[in-house]
Amino acid sequence: MQALVGDEEVGALFSNEAELAAMLRVEAALAEAEAGAGLISHEAARRIAESCRSFRPDWEKLASGLSRDGVIIPELVRQLRVAVGEDHAGAVHLGATSQDIIDTALVLRLKSAIEILGRRLSRLIQSLAAVRARDGSLRLIAHTRMQQALPFTAADKIETWIAPLERHREALQAFAPRLLVLQLGGPIGTRGELKGHGDAVAGAMAEILELGVAASWHSQRDRIGEFAALLSLLTGTLGKMGQDIALMAQNEVGEVRLAGGGGSSAMPHKANPVQAEILVSLARFNAGLLGTLHQALVHENERSGAAWTLEWMVLPQMAVSAGAALNRAIALVEALTITGRQSG
Repeated sequence: MQALVGDEEVGALFSNEAELAAMLRVEAALAEAEAGAGLISHEAARRIAESCRSFRPDWEKLASGLSRDGVIIPELVRQLRVAVGEDHAGAVHLGATSQDIIDTALVLRLKSAIEILGRRLSRLIQSLAAVRARDGSLRLIAHTRMQQALPFTAADKIETWIAPLERHREALQAFAPRLLVLQLGGPIGTRGELKGHGDAVAGAMAEILELGVAASWHSQRDRIGEFAALLSLLTGTLGKMGQDIALMAQNEVGEVRLAGGGGSSAMPHKANPVQAEILVSLARFNAGLLGTLHQALVHENERSGAAWTLEWMVLPQMAVSAGAALNRAIALVEALTITGRQSG
């Protein structure tokens, strides 16, 4: 199934290894920032950074800790303190809470996801523009409410696919600075455990990690919800394009030709529009997941274990689906030839 609807490149960002590497980057940045503020010694920060770079986790104990505590950080910090050594163990994770590390590690990986999606989106738009330049003058019949309407051109049809994709690309670029921000609030989101240096530590961490600075957003999940909405809009647009192409590829219509269409075990004469169909499936999948993800906006008081866990379950699937849809759309468009209206 993953070969059909998965995406190895985007999926790798949500692997256990990628998440651990990102969390260790955050712990090292926290220590460096706290040393700069005089909260821990520079020697402690150096030792923590070295340990984060060379850290070898006990995955079985991390899994047990996650099952027990609901978050991986308590066991990770325990193991990291052992690696750092007794002299500087107390400097590890000072003034932070599990959510600070996990959320910031997520943002670091979403930064990479946005870069991947942006590159693919640009390639898709370019591919569609190339089809428009080649086939755009061909005559088609517009359809409204599944009935023949009036003549127009292939360029008119392709524009209905390109225009929203360009808007999604602009929206993603405009939204990224608001999403890609540090999380640092401490136990209750006030940075109070950082002894008046909370804002300075947050600013330094953000600079080290190349993220934006923001107030603590532990229970304010609108950024995540908005990103999920963008993912659903993107896959929805690709699903609309896929649905159009599948309809145009019907034998009775014959307005497009798809190179390398899917085969049938019983009917060898068929060339099924598999890529187009997958786009429709992924669009509907992400649309359904969006409603579930938006349930995770409901955090009780200053932190919710239930809502946060729900977010972990859903957001990676939505990102992977968006990445898969873009890959499928690129393959579909690069195999697409518009043949125009053949009769009538």
